[in-house]
Amino acid sequence: MGGLGRPMTDHVPAPNETPGLVCAHHHLYSALARGMPAPPRTPANFTDILELVWWRLDRALDEESIRWSAMLGALEALERGCTAIIDHHESPEAIEGSLSIVAEACATVGVRVSCAYGVTDRHGPDGARRGLAENERFLVEGGRGMVGVHAAFTCTDGTLEAAASLAADHGVGVHIHVAEGEVDAPAADRLRQLATDDWLVVHGVHLADEHGLAGTIVHNPRSNMNNSVGYARPARFANPVALGTDGIGADMVDEFRLAYACHREVDVAVSPETAWGWLATGWDLFPEARSDRVIWNHQPMDPWHLAFTPGVGPVEVTVDGEVVLADGSPTRVDSDEVRSRAAEEAARLHKRLAGP
Repeated sequence: MGGLGRPMTDHVPAPNETPGLVCAHHHLYSALARGMPAPPRTPANFTDILELVWWRLDRALDEESIRWSAMLGALEALERGCTAIIDHHESPEAIEGSLSIVAEACATVGVRVSCAYGVTDRHGPDGARRGLAENERFLVEGGRGMVGVHAAFTCTDGTLEAAASLAADHGVGVHIHVAEGEVDAPAADRLRQLATDDWLVVHGVHLADEHGLAGTIVHNPRSNMNNSVGYARPARFANPVALGTDGIGADMVDEFRLAYACHREVDVAVSPETAWGWLATGWDLFPEARSDRVIWNHQPMDPWHLAFTPGVGPVEVTVDGEVVLADGSPTRVDSDEVRSRAAEEAARLHKRLAGP
């Protein structure tokens, strides 16, 4: 396989050109997490990481921190040639309207986004109900999205069934973390009768090889390493596999490079073309990105070169016919202003996190 393929147009791409890249699983709300106050104690396992870091962060989010986190995340995606993001959002103290805030922030920067709110029973039945309602509101109002679920182990069977039913009613899939840590290893048994081909099954680290779940597996190698949950070994699955970042930016060329290195570590015979194919699966999930155009500072843009070439970045990005990055700089927003405003909002967010 050479290059990332051609956009669905008559345009013949140059050796330094690709369609827009797709991040198949992101948490834009995590963009302001960098430098956040340390947890009250050092996490000893995956559940501790969730409880002491990420669940603290999402409870501290308000509308302004959601907006500027999404704006910064979208900007950083654009600057790495990623023109489409499939986002998974949670903000239990600011649920209503949150998906529209994320979508509007991405549109301001010029990046495509599919939104979902991660429904959970962690905050009681009313929290789950409000999460379902936010997904429905956004879809009914014409937003591009899916129905989000945090993970099976934080949801009742009733909530999982309600989310699957809502998604089916609106002709979309469910976007859900599955078997990321051992705590969620039984998820397949609870989801098997619900999952359909349009679901995004994120992580799958602790799934059995023959797990029986329909949907696309989204592999997030850097996040899995960071959370010490293990290597998902995605090549073992019969499902389509895509690449995401789980909130650690949206540099999809770099994520491909790491996905290849992880694969190579366990199988010296593999080539980077397998991980490249995982990256290309993003277009099946977000077909509009195929018509976007990215001109890079390196050629050729093929897996064998990129697997061993650091520092590859875009110089121009066109989304839906509009140049939104020129000479490495965004055209719709002032990158310095976005970063400055995001830093101010991060300071306020971190102050709330440091409080009682």
